Amino acid sequence: MPSKTLTGVWAGLDLALLIAAGLSIAFSVLWRAPDLLRDLVISDTDLNAGLGLGIMFAITFVISIAAILTPKSTTGGLKALNWVLIADSAATIVIGSIVWFYTLEERKNFSDVWGEQNQDTIGRIQEQFQCCGYYNGTDRAIGTGICASETFALNSTGCVGAVTNFADYTLNNVFTSVRICLRHQLL
Repeated sequence: MPSKTLTGVWAGLDLALLIAAGLSIAFSVLWRAPDLLRDLVISDTDLNAGLGLGIMFAITFVISIAAILTPKSTTGGLKALNWVLIADSAATIVIGSIVWFYTLEERKNFSDVWGEQNQDTIGRIQEQFQCCGYYNGTDRAIGTGICASETFALNSTGCVGAVTNFADYTLNNVFTSVRICLRHQLL
């Protein structure tokens, strides 16, 4: 029988894995609700990756319980758990790296995303940030609301700063959360 300290540490780490699974699944489901800026930054592919990662963590939690409850004479459950933890870690590294690489060229990446948006979405973003266009007031600006004034539009600095500030904040928090999950897996 393992010591109480070892059992306590294992239980704490296993609880952290279960919490990571719950948070990953919850955010992947809750963030599917329409939100103007979050929808610009977080795609359905990102949400599906988060959901998959959360499901992997939940399955790992169940396997870990089964592995710990097996008799000491058999180590098959613990070996399987180690392989599943390696798979979890690999998936976490891949997803975290994808988010990180995307943040390296946010201005360019979100210029492409801006170009894919419909006029209504661009108009709503311009209204929210009180800016016109992406890089400047003449770059793919929609002439509605505050941008209906040609003078205001021409003097506008564009929405690139506001959009990338929001994206940077959001993606850095996602990246940090994913890396924290990896840290707990490696413990």
